[in-house]
Amino acid sequence: MSTDKTAFEVPEQMRDFAEKSVDQARKAFDDFMGATQKAVSNVEESANTVQANAQDVNKQALNYAEEHVNAAFKFAQELVKANNVEDMMKLQQDYLRSQMEVLGEQTREFSNTATKAVQDAAKAASKKS
Repeated sequence: MSTDKTAFEVPEQMRDFAEKSVDQARKAFDDFMGATQKAVSNVEESANTVQANAQDVNKQALNYAEEHVNAAFKFAQELVKANNVEDMMKLQQDYLRSQMEVLGEQTREFSNTATKAVQDAAKAASKKS
């Protein structure tokens, strides 16, 4: 019988060590992928929240613009019906006072909407982390 002295046998301890190393590497990779997927999900959710809130803010801004244009047309219609300068001055004074009140209320509402949008985005970002 001839024995092959060039054959190399991997000791069982080395195989066990290599197997554990591969298992640990696999677990580390799985943990990394899980964290990455969670981060991507957080970003997507935050982006969706921000986008939805931005749409609300845009709609609100368009509604405000429409209100101002309608008020300006109403003022113009009343102005052309005025009989004298005193009536015109009174209409203008009433229009300006009304617009300042509306603008103040709209500013408060807009500020509340913007604050809520920022808070919602922050909540969405912190929920997933």
